[in-house]
Amino acid sequence: MTRRIVYGISLWVFLGATACTIASILLPNWVSYTSPTTNDTIRVTYGLHQRCSSITGECRPFPKDDDCQGKDAYFCNMWRSTGFLLNFSVMVELAVVVAYAVILLGGRGKRESGWKVLAGLLGSISAAQLIAMALVAYLYEHDNRFFVGWELDKSWILCTVSWIVLLVDALAVVGAAVLLPKEDDYELIPEPQ
Repeated sequence: MTRRIVYGISLWVFLGATACTIASILLPNWVSYTSPTTNDTIRVTYGLHQRCSSITGECRPFPKDDDCQGKDAYFCNMWRSTGFLLNFSVMVELAVVVAYAVILLGGRGKRESGWKVLAGLLGSISAAQLIAMALVAYLYEHDNRFFVGWELDKSWILCTVSWIVLLVDALAVVGAAVLLPKEDDYELIPEPQ
């Protein structure tokens, strides 16, 4: 498999998943609470790096060191691990952009062997995001601060979509490498009769 079209489609799919990853980091909507009352709706949201509240009308950095005292240290460690995993995955996504550039611009030899590195990088990003998403889901289910009325929100969904798309992209690259015939393979010239 050395076809540029396969890598080109894979690149566009990857860029879409990367946009989802970056949006999930930037939006403070991993877990949210909206009060069931119709008057003066209260909304509180947790992002990876900030907590927003409609009561104060502002967002503040989260988790701060004073949020991580005593029994909350476990929550903070898990929450910070989630942030680290997603920031790490963005750094690996930058390496994937370089890998796509090398593969697409490097000639036939790079296209024939580059799928192994590319699939490995895509798989590692997918695994890091899966773990990050699972950590937040675990905290949502088991931490006392999330009671009835809290829900996993847009950023969690974006992260889930991102790792699934990246995993499918990695599997598609491997599948194309294994199943498609080589590009510009030589054909036998029929002998004159």
